[in-house]
Formats: sequence, structure tokens, C-alpha cells
Amino acid sequence: MATVELKNINKIYSNNVQAVFDFNLKIKDREFIVFVGPSGCGKTTTLRMVAGLEEITSGQLLIDGEVMNDVAPKDRNIAMVFQSYALYPHMTVYDNMAFGLKLRKFSRTEIDRRVQDAAEKLGLKPYLDRKPAALSGGQRQRVALGRAIVRDAKVFLMDEPLSNLDAKLRVQMRSELIKIHESLGTTTIYVTHDQIEAMTMASRIVVMRDGWIQQIGAPKEIYDNPDNIFVGGFIGTPPMNFVNGVVGKDGIFECGSHKYGVVRLQVPQEKFELLKEKNYLEKELVMGIRPEDISDQKDDFEEHPEWTGEYKVDISELLGAESQIRVKLPGKDSVGQAITAKVPARIDIHTNDMIKLMINMNKCHFFDPETEKRIKRD
Repeated sequence: MATVELKNINKIYSNNVQAVFDFNLKIKDREFIVFVGPSGCGKTTTLRMVAGLEEITSGQLLIDGEVMNDVAPKDRNIAMVFQSYALYPHMTVYDNMAFGLKLRKFSRTEIDRRVQDAAEKLGLKPYLDRKPAALSGGQRQRVALGRAIVRDAKVFLMDEPLSNLDAKLRVQMRSELIKIHESLGTTTIYVTHDQIEAMTMASRIVVMRDGWIQQIGAPKEIYDNPDNIFVGGFIGTPPMNFVNGVVGKDGIFECGSHKYGVVRLQVPQEKFELLKEKNYLEKELVMGIRPEDISDQKDDFEEHPEWTGEYKVDISELLGAESQIRVKLPGKDSVGQAITAKVPARIDIHTNDMIKLMINMNKCHFFDPETEKRIKRD
């Protein structure tokens, strides 16, 4: 097992394109860290620098306190699982898993012990004599994982290992990977563009955008307290709603205009005091609210009439046990703004209907429209 530390890591290619900027992260022993972000954000490049497959332009990489910048990939004691399974088609499952150990001149007895042990953990024992063509996608991915496990490496690196699987199999493999990590306790860095994978699997998440770290934290911490508009919009399904408006000295958040209509919502005292302290009253700002923090329940209307209003339905989507209802809010022009509510299943709501909703202002966040950072106490 191992600790991994990245200190002021930068990656600049020969054409002067910078892919990673000032990346700083300490990974504890046995942690499952997930790098998440859209395509091109630098997450795979960072992983490849840890693996030694990309040269670090500046900064330091340490594994167990030892600087690894100039250490060859084969000597870093890491194991990598790729998006493509990278299995040898002419070899059996057993030989695929054993191949790396044979190259390293392990004894036949030790190879067999490690392969059998990994196959047991992964449920691959019945398939050891089969070739990859005779396996399902999930089984092939388990073989690729087994090849990493037999290495008994200090660190596992996983680059979008589930992206080639169908949706149902991805859910199953997520659970299996979590169990395997709990069993082995190997420090793991996992790269994905799928925020659901990040939320369900990670000890901590590193959210990246355009080569920069946006936020590091436990899944719930990032979900409940996004540092900026990007994180709030990227993490969560459906994403956080953002509404442009102004909070006045009377403590009312107001959006819209006198020409196109106005929505007025009372800001809770604690949030009002924060905005006052940070000098954001009567200035343009952005309010963020999660879809599940918008209610269509009568009890909530009665408890919080100051947060309740009627809105015009733009679109309603029934998703089994719940509905996602997008409603229109007034803006500064005729286009207006829209927010999505996640509520218990409704079959009685249609486009252009009016619906009563309570926006839970206790759960809202306010962001600076220029910096896009969440307004918070220092």
C-alpha cells in the first residue's frame, strides 16, 4: 500500500500547449481517488504522469515519500487498467493474467498462487482456460483487472475502465470494483468523465476543468457545497439550477423584470448576513438550487409561503418513481430563465400548465457572476 503526492505538477507539450496547471494533491494510503471532468480537462494526462507514460514538465511526484519523476514506469510498482481491455487474444485468461509475472521471472508456484487468488476474488475461476473472444465485456474487464491485481502493486491506476460496458453492466462492475478495493485496500486513482461513477465510488473526488483542479473533497461535500458554478453544474443529475438575480436590502432575492414579470423569494437570515458581510446586496449574483430542493408538496407550501409560487411548465418528464419538471422563470428579456424540479411521479402535468412549487432557500447557494465562485465565509 502507498501514499501518493503530486506537488505543483505542470504538463506543457512541445507545441506550448499546457494540459495540466499547478496540480497539488496528497493521496492517503488505501484511498480511492477519482479524477472527474469533461473530455480534455487533463485527468488522463495527470494519470499518465503518475504512471510514467508522460513526462512531468515541472513539479514533483512522490510515492511513499520517494521522488518518482525520473523512475522508469516498470520500477514504480504500479499497475494500470485501461479503457480498452488490452488482452492478448491468442492467450487464455490464465495466461493473460500470468503474462506480466512471467516477464518478471516469478516462479511457477508463485504465479499460480497469485493468478488463482485473483481469479477467486474476481469470480473468474470457471473461465481460466477460455480465450478473450469467448468472454463477455464484463468478464474481459475483470481479466484486465486481474492482470493488475496479480502484480501486487502499491498503486492501481484506472483510466475509464468501465466506459466500454453497457449501462447495466457498468452498475454491476462499479459495485464489484468497490468490493475489490475494500478487500485489497490498494491505493487507487481512477479516471472517469462520469460523475455518477465518481459519486458512488470515491473516497474523495478531484473535479478538473481545462487542466485546473476545481475542487477536492468527499462526494457529499462536493455535492452539498460546490466551490463554483462549474462544479455545481457538473456534479448531480439533473445538474444544479442557476438563476440570475439580485438580493435587496430587504432580504428578498428577485429575478426577472417589471416588463416580463418578477419572482421574489425571501433569503434566510444567515445567508442574507453573509451576502451583506461580503458586500453583495443589490448586486447581480447567481443563485444555485438543486432540483430535489424544489417541492410540489402542499405541506411545504403551507410551511414556507415565502418560498412558494406558481410557475409555467416548459416540459415534464416522467421517470418511473419521479418526474423532472422544467418550469419557466422570468428574466431580463422574453427568453427568460428555466429551472428543473425533481418531484414524486406526476402524470397530471403538461407543457404550459401552471404548477405550484416551493423553492427551499435554506438549500440554495449564491455565486459571484464574474468569478463564478461560491460566496462563502473565509
